[in-house]
Amino acid sequence: MAADAFVKQLNSQIGNELAAHNQYLACAVYYDALTMPQMAAFFYGQALEERDHAMMMVQYLIDTDAEVVIPGVDAPVAAFADVVEPVTLALAQEKRVTEQINGLLRIARDESDFASEQFMQWFIKEQVEEVATMSDLLAVVTRNRDDIEDIEEYVAREQGGGEADPTAPRIAGA
Repeated sequence: MAADAFVKQLNSQIGNELAAHNQYLACAVYYDALTMPQMAAFFYGQALEERDHAMMMVQYLIDTDAEVVIPGVDAPVAAFADVVEPVTLALAQEKRVTEQINGLLRIARDESDFASEQFMQWFIKEQVEEVATMSDLLAVVTRNRDDIEDIEEYVAREQGGGEADPTAPRIAGA
């Protein structure tokens, strides 16, 4: 059984992950409207990944017989000044999520909730990758803000779909 404090915070994190999904969806739509198909596809993929993270958390709560509460989320930012702004926002979001994930791990440790601590390890690794990806993308987009073809080429070359991670937690409904 997961610790009550951990369950409460994990339910809150489900909302954070769903909000991240919506924010990445808004970024994808922005790039799609600019006819930047590589950036749009990248952010549509990121949106699905965030949704999957939320559903991994749902599955963990189900598996541990804990109550699942799907919180409401605020509307995402949908208007951007230029092609750099969505990536700047995405990097800030990933850094914030990293802090939230670290907080969940801290709660699990403080509560001696070893199963929940183990569950959070995958997310710690995932956040390192997410922050690095957005940091690199921000550098490229900032450098090439006036040359969207270079941005598109970079994303096509560097952000190709990777293979599924066999160590990832199960996704509810998958």
